[in-house]
Amino acid sequence: MTADQDKQEGMQEQSFVSHLVELRNRLVIGLGSVFVIFIILMIFPGANALYEWFSAPLTSILPAGTSMISTEPHGPFFVPFKLTGAIAVGFAVPVLLYQIWGFVAPGLYKNEKRIVFPLLLSSTLLFYLGVLFAYYIVFPIIFGFFTATAPEGVAVMTDINSYMSFALKLFLAFGVAFEVPVATVLLAKLGIVSPESMAEKRAYIVVAAFIAGMLMTPPDIFSQTFLALPVWGLFEIGLIFAKRVYPYERDEDKNPVVE
Repeated sequence: MTADQDKQEGMQEQSFVSHLVELRNRLVIGLGSVFVIFIILMIFPGANALYEWFSAPLTSILPAGTSMISTEPHGPFFVPFKLTGAIAVGFAVPVLLYQIWGFVAPGLYKNEKRIVFPLLLSSTLLFYLGVLFAYYIVFPIIFGFFTATAPEGVAVMTDINSYMSFALKLFLAFGVAFEVPVATVLLAKLGIVSPESMAEKRAYIVVAAFIAGMLMTPPDIFSQTFLALPVWGLFEIGLIFAKRVYPYERDEDKNPVVE
């Protein structure tokens, strides 16, 4: 082995170690941000107050004389504790995405950097918008319906852990579903699929939206419909922006478009 080969291997090993160190540092920053936010939320407003806000869409419409219950002895402590952790992760998403961006950005080309950062920003905002849509629009409607249709003699008294699991699943489903415009614009920007081709396949998109609603939400038609309809609408919005970024003038031989 020549001296040049030894030097090259040494540089590669040093580069690999430096990448590991940077990854470790960014993981520490990301996890540290979650921990700091968690501590702040535990102190102010507090885990119990957060759960009261979180459960308000259900507790505000429960019949008089009923309330939420805990079927586990440790539930009143651990459920608000776990919820606070989940909310801390949600608030830390911008920091986590920024750390991911900082780690991968040096390896991207200049034109790729111009795409990735706006996509990270818009996807974060859309995820939060999906969560807010679920909390303020979907929850009052579906919980009001479920409560109103309870059989005679059945008291609606939901377990706090069951409610948290149900609500967090919906938050995640709506947050992910609201990323549809980002996916649409990205496909068009990269020249993978043209906006016209996506528009022609609109019927398949609608069917896929209802299938996604069936798979990503609890097994009731209302949650599925409330997820599928916004996905359809967001797809149409994504098409508008996709037409603006699609590279219509391109070298078809080098960059074929899939129709």
